[in-house]
Amino acid sequence: MRFAGLLLAGGRSSRFGSEKAVAPFGAGVLMDTPLAALQAVCETVAVSVRLGSGADSHVATLGLTRLFDASEDPEGPLAGIRRGILWASEAGFDWLAVAPCDAPTLKAAQYRMLVRAIEDGAPAAVGETQFGLEPLVSLWPVAGGRRALETALAGRAHPAIRTVLDALAAASVRLTGYDGRNVNAPTDLAASPSSP
Repeated sequence: MRFAGLLLAGGRSSRFGSEKAVAPFGAGVLMDTPLAALQAVCETVAVSVRLGSGADSHVATLGLTRLFDASEDPEGPLAGIRRGILWASEAGFDWLAVAPCDAPTLKAAQYRMLVRAIEDGAPAAVGETQFGLEPLVSLWPVAGGRRALETALAGRAHPAIRTVLDALAAASVRLTGYDGRNVNAPTDLAASPSSP
């Protein structure tokens, strides 16, 4: 089984007030922590970005693949995941691990838990914390995910991510050691650990 990774960093960060993916955090920027988690378990990682954004520039500096949503897709994370699955399919990968850019406590250990669920036969896997499901911390089958997303986005609407994961019969995996924290405002960064 071959695993690729996708970091979602193409949001508009309207609640944050500026582009949170590249907000200073620890020794780098916010998106670096979940990016490192993916890189630890995946053969390669691409990043979903908006053209000309700070994340776009940061990823170019890192020498990673940048992916851009298709113009015909509705705005939202499923458009980024769809583009990621197409990229992973073209590159010959079986699975796509997805992470949000605003998860300052997400580590490789949580993705290893998702991988174990796949190795045990789960058709897809989604993380769960004390707050409930974490649909953006998930592992998608490339072939099945592509079909499911084509169906879900056919009407040019953006359904809930968990609806698509339910269609894939994704196994829920309790992410031991992960608090599910995400960053929606600058004050959330202040409440996070000082280093990733």
